[in-house]
Amino acid sequence: MLSLVPDQLGSVVALGAHCDDIAIGAGGTLLAACAASPGLKVTALVLSGGGTKREEEERAALAAFCPGAELDVEVLDLPDGRIPAHWDRAKEALESLSRKVSPDVVIGPAKHDAHQDHRALARLVPSAFRDQLVLGYEIVKWDSDMAQPVAFVPLAAGTALRKVELLDACYPSQRARDWFDAETFLGLARMRGVQCRSRYAEAFFVDKVVLGVSTTAGGMG
Repeated sequence: MLSLVPDQLGSVVALGAHCDDIAIGAGGTLLAACAASPGLKVTALVLSGGGTKREEEERAALAAFCPGAELDVEVLDLPDGRIPAHWDRAKEALESLSRKVSPDVVIGPAKHDAHQDHRALARLVPSAFRDQLVLGYEIVKWDSDMAQPVAFVPLAAGTALRKVELLDACYPSQRARDWFDAETFLGLARMRGVQCRSRYAEAFFVDKVVLGVSTTAGGMG
């Protein structure tokens, strides 16, 4: 197993179909990245939940998951469960964002995700962000859609536990869901950790990676 460590990480775009998707799928990665790169620029776009209590939760949560970062959050009001029917508006939001920022990494849902909103967003990302490394996160739920990831971000035990604490503290509206608990999140993180020889980890899916193997080849993206 080969570990590749970027020379520097200055800017990240995080995308979610719903409030809490980013934190569930990549909250530990954001915590670790912000700790390693003070002043990291994190731009987050969430397609649904705008103007509701969930937007308030999301803004507070992302601030907690990105301590010390230069954080910009936009939450749109597309209807939950109907994002494929609002394809044009979702596409314009992503393309508008891509014209404003040029991140080192884009984090969003994985293309195989069984939830129609997650899958629609994942399909749109490559058309808006063509020159960036795109990492597709996983969200555990009742759908039998868990797949085998190819990229892993090892998490220190303290980071994994902090992620779980923040999920519970920041998203009280989700506590009634039977899968939204510490056992679920730590169980998945422990399994992904085993797969990359770490105690805990978050895992991602990647369609394309360019590797620079010489000083003239450019960076990884």
